[in-house]
Amino acid sequence: MRRLVSTLGSLVLLFALLTAVPAGAAEDSYYYELWNGLMSPFCPGRSLMDCPSGQATELREWIRAEEEAGQSRDAVETALYERFGDAILQAPRAKGIGLAAYVVPVVVILLGAGIVALFLVRQRRRMRPLEPAAATAAPVADPELERMLDTELGDAP
Repeated sequence: MRRLVSTLGSLVLLFALLTAVPAGAAEDSYYYELWNGLMSPFCPGRSLMDCPSGQATELREWIRAEEEAGQSRDAVETALYERFGDAILQAPRAKGIGLAAYVVPVVVILLGAGIVALFLVRQRRRMRPLEPAAATAAPVADPELERMLDTELGDAP
């Protein structure tokens, strides 16, 4: 029990450390959200916050300086989109060609579900209910074969 409590305590502490806002990041500031919400143009596949390059550090400091200078979040985001394009977004915009990233998976899933439903309906139509076996007497076998079988099985008279 003691081990479970210490493990849970460690997990809570680890979670708190991983989700903590860096010192000096006020609740009403947006630069930290932008750091985590934008992809780094310098480290493909990483957020701006996770990119270790010097250029990413400069960009993070530029975002902080813009906020401290009184620039609105929309103005900073617009400047970043103009400079780096949609590659800085973590998800494509839901307009134009980017809309396909949201529509195509839904269409494919619906088509797949329709094909599976159609297949199951056709399979069900092909299956015929099993008819109960007719209560018929067993066919009469050759008496010589029955005698040989009884002899082999040890049931000979």
